[in-house]
Amino acid sequence: MREEVGSSLDPLKLIERSTEELHKRIEMQRHILITLLKRKKSQNSLDVCLLFDCPHRKRLKETIKETVVILEETRKSFKSKTLENLRKRLLQVLLEE
Repeated sequence: MREEVGSSLDPLKLIERSTEELHKRIEMQRHILITLLKRKKSQNSLDVCLLFDCPHRKRLKETIKETVVILEETRKSFKSKTLENLRKRLLQVLLEE
């Protein structure tokens, strides 16, 4: 039950209620994250970057894109099956994202 905005609520009780609500929300977030991590761990692939906006993951993705572009541009200069296969594998990785 919430108090009316204009009512005279003791500031200490207001702070207590507020911190209790914050603790409950934090505990709920902790529980959700632990549950997600346990699921990932059970699948033998714990990837914290999937849960957060990971700059390392973004950088890797951009580097792969750049590599694919360069391999595509130089495809006719270096007629190599190995480079072609590498380009295709990198493209596949990007498509799976």
